[in-house]
Amino acid sequence: MSEAHDATRPQGTLYLVPAPLDFGCDTQAPLQAALPLATLSTAARLGYWVCENAKSARAYLKRVNEVVALTHAIQELHITELPREVHKKGDHDGKFDARGLLTPALDGHDVGLLSEAGMPAVADPGSSVVRAAHELGIRVVPLVGPVSILLALAASGLSGQNFAFVGYLPQDAAQRQLRLRELESLALKSGQTQLFIETPYRNTALFQALLQTLQHNTRLAISSGLTLERASSRSDTIQQWKKQAAGLSNDLPAVFAIGR
Repeated sequence: MSEAHDATRPQGTLYLVPAPLDFGCDTQAPLQAALPLATLSTAARLGYWVCENAKSARAYLKRVNEVVALTHAIQELHITELPREVHKKGDHDGKFDARGLLTPALDGHDVGLLSEAGMPAVADPGSSVVRAAHELGIRVVPLVGPVSILLALAASGLSGQNFAFVGYLPQDAAQRQLRLRELESLALKSGQTQLFIETPYRNTALFQALLQTLQHNTRLAISSGLTLERASSRSDTIQQWKKQAAGLSNDLPAVFAIGR
């Protein structure tokens, strides 16, 4: 990485590189089953990366190398992690200035932005880097790959014309119940599908809260383990969920959606 930016050199491009949805799962699907060859080929040639975690980024790129040979050896890659506070508090509020992470792009190098799973900056950190690229006049190119929220929405049978992703719900039981009632009211009155996620080990707790809080006729859709061999999607009324409530795995990522 050069210390002084050469204004006469063409700028690089920021590529938003999706990752498979099997991060942290005990089994992994073949990479080419979730990501198109064009995406893997672009990832394989990049020498500069911004990511959540360098160790998992290297693990992902080793998997890419099994399909498309990397242009640069793993040990030669320039991998920069987003600050820890970005992981804890998010970076969508505009407070974190990520322009310094894009110096390689200003020096003419293409840069990849990578999250642990799915599309970076969607339900994951990275929006500050994308925003910084726009501010610096750096071209931004999102690559094709799995986005769990959209896959779950498509499989839900709920409105895909009017929907909102609301992130994580409160962990406190009373606050979570209040939030669920707010989201249910909005969904039933407006027809807007409400999507949210949870850390896998809290799946069961959230599922039980949904059954206890929502009205009988409210429709609940749950998709878990998307793109994996164990993937499942079910959409039904709360009343039917209670009658046929199968256990929800606490080791697979899940997306929840409510609507009418």
